[in-house]
Amino acid sequence: MWARVGLMGSVALGSLFWSQKNKTEASPYELKLIQVLFRHGARTPLKSIPDVLEAQWVPELLAAPAHTEIDYKVTDLQGGPRPPAPVEDNYRAKELTGGTYPGQLTTVGMQQLYDLGVRLRKKYIQDEPFLTPSFNPKEVYIRSTNIVRTIESAKCLVAGLFQQEQTGVVSILTDKAEKEILYPNYHGCKLLQQLIGHRWVGSSTLPDIAADLQIIQKALGVDPHQHLDFILIRDDMVARETHGLPLPKALENWRSLVEQRAVDMICHIYEPSRRQHLQLCVGPLFNTLLTNIEDKIQGTTSKPDRKLFLYSVHDTTLMPCLMAMGIFDMKWPPYAADITLELYQHRQTNQHYVKVSYIGQDQKIPGCSDVYCPLHEFKKALAVYSLPDERYYALCDSVDDHSKL
Repeated sequence: MWARVGLMGSVALGSLFWSQKNKTEASPYELKLIQVLFRHGARTPLKSIPDVLEAQWVPELLAAPAHTEIDYKVTDLQGGPRPPAPVEDNYRAKELTGGTYPGQLTTVGMQQLYDLGVRLRKKYIQDEPFLTPSFNPKEVYIRSTNIVRTIESAKCLVAGLFQQEQTGVVSILTDKAEKEILYPNYHGCKLLQQLIGHRWVGSSTLPDIAADLQIIQKALGVDPHQHLDFILIRDDMVARETHGLPLPKALENWRSLVEQRAVDMICHIYEPSRRQHLQLCVGPLFNTLLTNIEDKIQGTTSKPDRKLFLYSVHDTTLMPCLMAMGIFDMKWPPYAADITLELYQHRQTNQHYVKVSYIGQDQKIPGCSDVYCPLHEFKKALAVYSLPDERYYALCDSVDDHSKL
């Protein structure tokens, strides 16, 4: 009987593999390239809400699980020494109650990115054998903002994706702060600072937002003269909840309002109806994504075996990207959220298509006739915001009379 069950089991297993193989072969689209923009995992807050119940952000919350460890190095874009990291230095100049620094990736965050890596492994190694099962530097390019939480997030994702199997050291590439294109760079782009910088402050003074903020400050017992805004409140609130740390009682009733108002603020700041604002936020990044696609199709890349680009970024990267693509759902991207771009080639026609997903859900981009978006339609949709580097820097330096735009 056991032999029969074993035999039946292996027959069933064989037919399962056969059907999966057939399913892959049945698809008219062949995968050619993957690009993933992902937010870092859960972290300590950037600031604590003043004058309220203190959360203890102790060093034990930052312990790295053994399964997330890999052999890696951080370099500049050319493979040289890692550039200075002024943003990180700024975090390290402050200390949270409990003894950790603001903005640090926690054990929970490390696991979230490892889990994202496992999800990508299932999709691109197990379900569809596209990537080599162990890390291969010829196939995979990894770039991060030069901030410890995004660098560590990239490391954890790679550990989950390749199950700590690697040949050689994993290189994580970073750029110097003034040249960074993986987030809206107010310090590196004077025009962006001129157009949007003041909107951060102004967003808290919008009548509806200011009225709600006053109510919440009063409910929390925060001095009205303390600087507080909904983005800061949300950041601390979500960080506490994610780590099971106590939340001020008064906040529990206001949770959905805080979420809504934080998004209202970010929409006011980026002002997606103003094309140039989003252009300056994501233009060079979109140009990079499109260039990667074009290089793959034309065979002009110096790395013909490259199949995967990983970009470790922030919520403030994903939101303007989603806005520019016309798929922002008016919700703050959770920790470890990802935007994935897949390039396909049709097996019969040889035409190319791009499929975009957000947190694992396929998205239909406005201007695209289908979820599998014909490449010319996709390029047209992104061309509105895409900026080659020279054009971006020329715009950034043209600060004269743009405030009237």
